[in-house]
Amino acid sequence: MFVAPFSLPHWIKKHQYKNRLFRDLTTRELERIQNGLSKFKDPNPEVTIVIPAWNEQDNIFRTLSSLSSSASERKIEIVVINNNSTDETQKVLETLGVVNYFEEKQGITFARQLGLEKAKGKYHLCADSDTYYPSSWIDEMVKHLEKNNETVGVYGRYAFIPEFDDERFFFWLYERFAGIIIRLRKNKREHINFLGFNMGFKTAVGLQNGGFKVKEVRKFDNAIGSDYFVDESEDGRMAVNLMKTGKLYLATSSKARVFTSSRRLIAEGGIFKAFNYRLKLHSKRISEYLNGKKIEE
Repeated sequence: MFVAPFSLPHWIKKHQYKNRLFRDLTTRELERIQNGLSKFKDPNPEVTIVIPAWNEQDNIFRTLSSLSSSASERKIEIVVINNNSTDETQKVLETLGVVNYFEEKQGITFARQLGLEKAKGKYHLCADSDTYYPSSWIDEMVKHLEKNNETVGVYGRYAFIPEFDDERFFFWLYERFAGIIIRLRKNKREHINFLGFNMGFKTAVGLQNGGFKVKEVRKFDNAIGSDYFVDESEDGRMAVNLMKTGKLYLATSSKARVFTSSRRLIAEGGIFKAFNYRLKLHSKRISEYLNGKKIEE
């Protein structure tokens, strides 16, 4: 069946559990996720996938459902960092049997840093608790770290899941614009492209070069225009640290394209307001993207 380029791919549907909460899942559905995740607890993994979570009881099971369908034959561990959640996120993790650690210091930087320190794999993949991952994602990301010694980090493209299906066309247009900006920034400001819900790196390099530590820690949604917005991000800082040693690689294949929640754009006033803000912002920064500027160490 033909699928329009601005439609969601069919593989996402079985992981969406539309209009349902975690408590609504049937025994059969829980067992499917549990069984799929059981293969990602290798004590000597080649790959570690780390997911930070703060009050994600009704989101993270969807992410884990998508990862449970991964086709990779590699030795893998999935680790969730519960960042001081006050809802039933911990109960969800325990029910699904996911390896997890508790980070009481509030902030995604602390969560990602603890995940890095706990990771056992040679390769470290970063995921988010409101994002869906195709079955090919793990192998597609890792292969770029394997085949070139100079490549120390990899990042993929992304698409948004709208709150309502008929909005997907507008998000598709937004993503095409984002793709242009990503290309413009690639040579001089590539670290800005490195986003925590779809990136990976060689674990040893990340640890040795300073990890995710930043001067000011951001909260999870970090909505532009909010009183708590922080410009410096832990994922961008990781990219800068990685580039002290080697290069980043942009994985353009659809096999590495993830689908993430649009809730941050909604928090910023919706797709049109978010697009308008970014259009103005990027227009002012075109020269910076093309010519670069000094990055604070």
